[in-house]
Amino acid sequence: MAERLVGKLAPDFDMASVSGDGKEFGRVKLSDYRGKWLVFFFYPLDFTFVCPTEITALSEAYEEFKSLDTEVLGVSVDSEHSHKAWINTPKDSNGLGQLNFPLASDITKSVARDYGVLIEEEGVALRGLFIIDPEGELKYQVVNHNDVGRSVEETLRVLQALQSGGLCAMNWKPGDKTLNG
Repeated sequence: MAERLVGKLAPDFDMASVSGDGKEFGRVKLSDYRGKWLVFFFYPLDFTFVCPTEITALSEAYEEFKSLDTEVLGVSVDSEHSHKAWINTPKDSNGLGQLNFPLASDITKSVARDYGVLIEEEGVALRGLFIIDPEGELKYQVVNHNDVGRSVEETLRVLQALQSGGLCAMNWKPGDKTLNG
């Protein structure tokens, strides 16, 4: 049985990365996001089919996340060089094009393992999405089979519910009352 992560401090990380414009290599650490919310998501591999639909949808919604004091970070087990090549490949050639957030490289697979999304026998991550609060506590996680993409709309809804500070009923939406207020 996997260890529960929600309600605990998010596992730390320090990974090589490439900027969303595909120009600069760097490093990203969990501590870089202290004081902000973070949508941290894993995808299986670069140059695949479902992944670009999710990554570009999250990038297109980036301003909405930013308005909620939230950063976005994507990660796979590919190298930062592969990420750079994918960002710099045109969309009509199975590329991503420029993004509004960085992609990180978990080439050692240790971060995917720490977050409980590594498929050991395949050496790739499941589609795991985590919301981490400004103090570093993991507040939400959803893990999908790799055949099914995630919903940006649902991620935004859950983020806003978490930020409301209230008890949010099923299908709560921004503007709805919380159960305790």
